[in-house]
Amino acid sequence: MEPSKNIPEDFLKPYNSLEKEGEILSLWESSGYANPDVCVEKGVTAVDAETFSIVLPPPNVTGTLHMGHAAMLAIEDILIRYHRMKGYKTLWLPGTDSAAIATQSKVEEALYKEEKKTRHDIGRENLLARIDIFTEASKAIIIDQTKRMGSSLDWSRYAYTMDAPRYKAVMTAFVRMYESGLIYRGDRIVNWDPKLQTTVSDEEIEYKEQTDPFFYMQYGPFQIATVRPETKFGDKYVVMHPDDERYAQYEHGEQIELEWINGPITATIIKDEAADMEFGSGVMTITPAHSLVDFEIAQRHGLDIEQVIDDRGILLPIAGEFAGTHIKKARPMIVEKMKEKGLLVRVDEKYVHNVATNSRGGGMIEPQIKRQWFVGVNREFTIPHSKIPGIASGSTTTLTALMRASVASGSIQIVPEHFEKIYSHWVDNLHDWCISRQIWFGHRVPAWTKDGEIKVSIESPGEGWEQDSDTLDTWFSSGLWTFSTLGWPDDTSDLRTFHPTSVLETGYDILPFWVARMILMSAFLMGEIPFHQVYLHGMVRDGQGRKMSKSLGNIINPLDMIEKYGADATRLSLVIGAQIGNDLKLSEDRVRGYKHFANKVWNITRFVLESIESRVGPWDSTVLNDEDEEKVREAHRLAADVSKHLDSFRLDLAADLVYHFVWHRFADEIIEESKAVLKGNDPALRTSKQRMLYEILIISLKLLHPFMPFVTEAIWQKLPALSSVEGPEKESDLLMVAKWPQLR
Repeated sequence: MEPSKNIPEDFLKPYNSLEKEGEILSLWESSGYANPDVCVEKGVTAVDAETFSIVLPPPNVTGTLHMGHAAMLAIEDILIRYHRMKGYKTLWLPGTDSAAIATQSKVEEALYKEEKKTRHDIGRENLLARIDIFTEASKAIIIDQTKRMGSSLDWSRYAYTMDAPRYKAVMTAFVRMYESGLIYRGDRIVNWDPKLQTTVSDEEIEYKEQTDPFFYMQYGPFQIATVRPETKFGDKYVVMHPDDERYAQYEHGEQIELEWINGPITATIIKDEAADMEFGSGVMTITPAHSLVDFEIAQRHGLDIEQVIDDRGILLPIAGEFAGTHIKKARPMIVEKMKEKGLLVRVDEKYVHNVATNSRGGGMIEPQIKRQWFVGVNREFTIPHSKIPGIASGSTTTLTALMRASVASGSIQIVPEHFEKIYSHWVDNLHDWCISRQIWFGHRVPAWTKDGEIKVSIESPGEGWEQDSDTLDTWFSSGLWTFSTLGWPDDTSDLRTFHPTSVLETGYDILPFWVARMILMSAFLMGEIPFHQVYLHGMVRDGQGRKMSKSLGNIINPLDMIEKYGADATRLSLVIGAQIGNDLKLSEDRVRGYKHFANKVWNITRFVLESIESRVGPWDSTVLNDEDEEKVREAHRLAADVSKHLDSFRLDLAADLVYHFVWHRFADEIIEESKAVLKGNDPALRTSKQRMLYEILIISLKLLHPFMPFVTEAIWQKLPALSSVEGPEKESDLLMVAKWPQLR
């Protein structure tokens, strides 16, 4: 068939993603359709339409997008575009996160590298000014990269965890929780980073596998084992399980005399179920000041707690001759002394274990007892109003009870379902949350001191009051994310319209951290759940199933993939085959393969436009014959199946269905079978076939759009308006607001 003169010139050459994507982004942005208010104003969404909302998990302002971010953006954009086309009042709200520890660490590293200065040399205000410059530049990069993925976010509602509205929300939340007795200042064991000189949240701990010597030591009549002999100076309690028959002759509280590192000591027998009868001798000594487990044992039995290591990793006077020595230097010296005293039984030189490090700065975590600000997760309080099933307004409850009820009641559905058990286990074992940090970047604790008195308020109480120098954990501010971004604590129309949000989509690795914190904050401050459903995606790994890392040289940069193969191919590679909650193996070849599919859709369109030749008028006289009508109905049935999969978060199955229909059913079978008729001399058969092909093209573009928005929108802009009451209709200026296909 000769190319028609009415075919747009674009279709006379292959699809060029680099050429088209910038143009399409500009079209979307100028339309304003990502803003639900604009959709209502322009009549593409009904005023009283059902809402669908997602708040973007905010990327940190410390780097660039990686494949995990790309997967998140692709998944959320698919859900958003689908629901917008279904007629929902749809909001996808963007934002970025300050990532306080990571951001300050990066700026401090640059400061020392370039000027050989520390933060203390330039002062708090100067450091914060430098951090502002860094974060503004980083935010611009992150936003640009997010847009290049095709993300139809409403940028008019952009939020940043450190902007003024979020500051107001964070301060309000702190004061309300303090006044309810949930926030308190106390001495508890925390994750301490001697390198950055700050506490670190559990969420920022990265466990690295390490091989170290494992030392077996004689502790009186018992044998104990440790990888850290430098902590043992304060060990004057020996703990055993009350059911361990090997030690039945020992009584709880019994004291024994024994020789230890710096001479004779009196040790006390403690019977506690924390002792593991299956590990080693079943007996352990405890260092309550430097281990959470040991600290809790000491608290249960009212034991003495003595600090052995200071904030910088230096041994204190309790270490005797080793006092003033850094723990790394002291370890071999202590082992040698134990050996000389005959207390070293044996050494396992290749003991593999996990070591806690600060993922934001790389420092080794040293548990310490510190006076910090905490959220008491099991403290009772009266909840003024509650929409959470099982928790009545005005009743006495706890934060953990609210967190349990939110999920156990079915108010929040976690997908895949088996992650609900992980969530419940985490809540059941939740410790009080340390929310203060000893860094300068972040929301400062709204607590003020004067002559030993403490007042908590958003504003200074007056002259002579000094504000606490600590800042708040980043997770405290991001825990408010679903409602602080919608205007809380003010009673805004956005808050009333879009909260609770519809879906929280994120990686399964932060379910017990960020997801749970948001449920905690929303339940207490709003008296309702933050979202109805939690969709958890897996990690993106390399083609061999390995975690992507610089050391392995296997990182696939999403921006490189977009440059080479286009955003559509990159998105599709992250969705097809990616089952809910499972990790995805990704290779460059996989992305390249989906570029071919984008070209296939382009070529299919060219053929269909050629087949309808110069027809630009209505289809009024065109009646589909039974055979062609059935093919169109088949496409509509496909749309129903795609909808079913999208509604149940099986994006992988939905994408796979459309992919195979377009490539194999539409292109390989329907189009091929139509060619003979299109070349024939029967006008009625030929016109029916033309209309059938065009209708299926329209349906295919709509079904593909959430997954491959760029190429489908580029095609939509070139389609002729062949409209009638019953026929195929290009009913909107942009495909992003076209109506989703319905069964007929």
